[in-house]
Amino acid sequence: MIQYGGDYNPEQWPEEVWAQDARLMREAGVTMVTVGVFSWAKLQPRPTRWDFGWLDRLMDLMAEHSIAVDLATATASPPAWLVRASPEVLPVTADGVRLEFGSRQHYCPSSDTYQRAAARLVRKLAARYANHPALAMWHIHNEYGDHITECFCEASAAHFRRWLRKRYADIAALNHAWGTSFWSQHYGSFHEIEPPRTAPGPVNPTQVLDWRRFCSYALLRLHRHEREVLRELTPDIPATTNFMSMMESLDYWEWARHEDVVSDDAYPDPADPRAHLNAALNYDLMRSLKGGKPWLLLEQAPSAVSWRTVNTPKPPGLQRLWSLQALARGADGIMYFQWRQSRAGAEKFHSAMLPHRGTDARGWRETVRFGAELGRLAEVAGTWISAQVALVLDWESWWALEGTDHPSERMRWRELLRPWYEALHARGITVDFVPPYGDLSAYRLVLAPNLYLLRSEHAERIAAYVRDGGRLVCGPFSGVVDGHDHLHDGGAPGPLREVLGVVVDEFWPIPDGDRVGVGPDAEATWWSEWLVTEGAQTLATYTSGVLTGLPAVTRHSYGRGSARYVGCHLGAGIGPVLDGALTEAEVLPVLDGPVPDGVEAVRRGPYLFLLNHGDRETDCPCVPGHDLLTGARTGRVARLGPRGALVVHPLKSLREDR
Repeated sequence: MIQYGGDYNPEQWPEEVWAQDARLMREAGVTMVTVGVFSWAKLQPRPTRWDFGWLDRLMDLMAEHSIAVDLATATASPPAWLVRASPEVLPVTADGVRLEFGSRQHYCPSSDTYQRAAARLVRKLAARYANHPALAMWHIHNEYGDHITECFCEASAAHFRRWLRKRYADIAALNHAWGTSFWSQHYGSFHEIEPPRTAPGPVNPTQVLDWRRFCSYALLRLHRHEREVLRELTPDIPATTNFMSMMESLDYWEWARHEDVVSDDAYPDPADPRAHLNAALNYDLMRSLKGGKPWLLLEQAPSAVSWRTVNTPKPPGLQRLWSLQALARGADGIMYFQWRQSRAGAEKFHSAMLPHRGTDARGWRETVRFGAELGRLAEVAGTWISAQVALVLDWESWWALEGTDHPSERMRWRELLRPWYEALHARGITVDFVPPYGDLSAYRLVLAPNLYLLRSEHAERIAAYVRDGGRLVCGPFSGVVDGHDHLHDGGAPGPLREVLGVVVDEFWPIPDGDRVGVGPDAEATWWSEWLVTEGAQTLATYTSGVLTGLPAVTRHSYGRGSARYVGCHLGAGIGPVLDGALTEAEVLPVLDGPVPDGVEAVRRGPYLFLLNHGDRETDCPCVPGHDLLTGARTGRVARLGPRGALVVHPLKSLREDR
């Protein structure tokens, strides 16, 4: 079954509305709703007073209508009585400002008071609903790190010091790691250390890196505490927390280890004609976080959101198309924020499955139609995606890359990654994401658009992959620093120098607005490097600027494999470089012919998804079979209407067909 539904906030409505909601949910094909995300104040209106009666009735109503409940622990928004009784629960900014009650996520991640109160609530919920027939999954907290990723209060400072003591054991090790001989930053004891609050000038970069590590850990600690309570009382009920796509602040590789099911909240902008590309990237990440296991799209907007400068609605057919995109890339659930559109509060203009106008609204008609379509796609659920190409993603390297006082502030992870991903997407190549310590052996080709921070042990895993016959393409400004953010001896690419067969003599950032020619028809912006080859073959040289004639793109045979190095930011020009590597690695695209512009082609299990993100009709290569959405037969070519889609069950496997 493919789950279908959304956030349901019955506490915002009179109880007489609930029965109507349940009836309409059944009409729309809803199978699951998320309940109680922001219900703490209603469940516990005073410190010693609890009110579960309304939730009992709601859970019973859902069970009567065979609608499963993803029950939230309700801990994302502490009630007013808690923060007034214990104002130290509220978070503090780097400038020393204590944030106020009146929004959400108003808590310090290191607050023991908050943690104890949250655990008490979770224990009450788990004990009460452990055996309820509607309970299908636990929804822990909500969107960790959306508003609060860090706190600079005294409790956080003390927690940071405890974390550092455990990490380094003694102050001498910390002083070495932080390079405190620079600028007279030596510490005599852990008690002298504070968080990286606002300072007169640049803050120690390794202190900032450790702070990023700590902040991800501190929020995960809260999550794990709730998870442990749930596991104790409801060991057979799976739990999730809703991730926020490729979010910088939290190391989702580590977080995913503690999830039974990965879930994501995704809000592509309908005003952006290329939004589907970033969405595809994020969905591939969600699938990859649990090694390819199906995941849940737990939130998306049926139409407009309420928090952009201009909140463009989704035109007819777009929410269907984008939902099918998530399904194509491994989702086993298509859900929304929210079921019934709010009448008050900060998100009253945020769209919903059941809009303000009710069942006469366009949005409601689309909700019902798509629910029926999902029923025809039930056999897709549980199938996996097989990728031949992996993209390396390391949160620690991301954090370190975007530190201050680097040769160029233009080197940002997402901006470096996107052209590589978009080139693969245009060629119908599906990718997995992997951490630098992951198993690479299953992939024909591994891509690392940037690995600024690279530990020697991780470099050795990459080297072993190439040595054993793998193919690698590595992007610029990689292998620069170690895990302490110290420069590798001998310069970049550090521990990959032997694998890549090059060494960087000097980084050569490109000023804003300038372009440097590369090869016959490519151009570099933002970044270039004075490369010296040490056994590598030069594939392309700079054709303009100071570096004219020097290597820009290289290839080096290493063991039974090969490694390419791209010493500049080519943007959309990365495609031809990747083509060479794809051909050498014998990576096959999903389709025999070229993928038309704007069309997305993905294979999930035996099923071929063809999605037209353009506003014009187009012909696309296809395979003989039948379309699950319409039952129509398909052939070698398919015609896709604007925002059209096919989900093809081939007559034989795509590999056999080719």
